[in-house]
Amino acid sequence: MKARALGTAFVMLIGSLFMADAAAPQSLPIVNVYKSPTCGCCSKWVEHLRQDGFPVKTTLLTDGQLAELKARHRVPSQVQSCHTALVEGYVIEGHVPVADIRKLLQDRPAIAGLAVAGMQRGSPGMEVFGAPPQTYSVLAFDKQGNVQLFATRRG
Repeated sequence: MKARALGTAFVMLIGSLFMADAAAPQSLPIVNVYKSPTCGCCSKWVEHLRQDGFPVKTTLLTDGQLAELKARHRVPSQVQSCHTALVEGYVIEGHVPVADIRKLLQDRPAIAGLAVAGMQRGSPGMEVFGAPPQTYSVLAFDKQGNVQLFATRRG
């Protein structure tokens, strides 16, 4: 009887290990961030990504190299910000919240990327102690330079 109970417990243990593995979240893709070495808000945005589980690789570029990267990936001038990131074929320009990056990667729309133009107070990495956050737009853009609203956020 003890052998039978032990065998049943063993089978249940092995089964639970397989179930736990199947339920484990899939790993998130690496976000490659390109930024100026002197920009502190970019570093805060990188931390926002890491806190949500995204692995991040940061590359420091001169302002000229950063402008060249934005041009190569067709980031429209009206949505440009202080840093540019690449993840799974998409461009992420500026302080885009993780929730919008996750939605982008889940839905996979036919766009080039997402942007938060400029440096909107209250967006991830742009929090200012004691100052009320702004409502800001997360914009979608395509390679032809067309821009449309993706989401509205309040910091």
